[in-house]
Amino acid sequence: MSDNKKKPNPVDVHVGSRVRLRRTMLGMSQERLGEALGITFQQIQKYEKGLNRIGASRLQKICEVLNVPISFFFEDAPNVEGTGEGFRESAGPNYVVDFLSSPEGLQLNRAFVRISDPKVRRRLIDLVRALADAEDEATSN
Repeated sequence: MSDNKKKPNPVDVHVGSRVRLRRTMLGMSQERLGEALGITFQQIQKYEKGLNRIGASRLQKICEVLNVPISFFFEDAPNVEGTGEGFRESAGPNYVVDFLSSPEGLQLNRAFVRISDPKVRRRLIDLVRALADAEDEATSN
């Protein structure tokens, strides 16, 4: 039973990772978010790692500061009950969250949305696909 107390709840970890994702998407530091909430950046770190559970009123305030609906934090949340379903039907694989949580993914996303020409966007997507296909071919040989 003591193992359960040391291991963070998967939903708490997921919600924390979504806080981190949104905060980094906005270019906001942990310190700035903490100041807006009246708590320390260390507490933000604990929330983002899922070590501390975020209470309902605090989560509501985080929604206001990060300008997202509360549902944002539960999208693609893990299933804790073992029913095979999450909080809602999955809209996409978790790799999207992982990608946007990485520094490279965030930089690529920010640069991509600044491209206004749809043809240039399409060519960029084609380039990335070609590079990925070439890498797949190189690793399969």
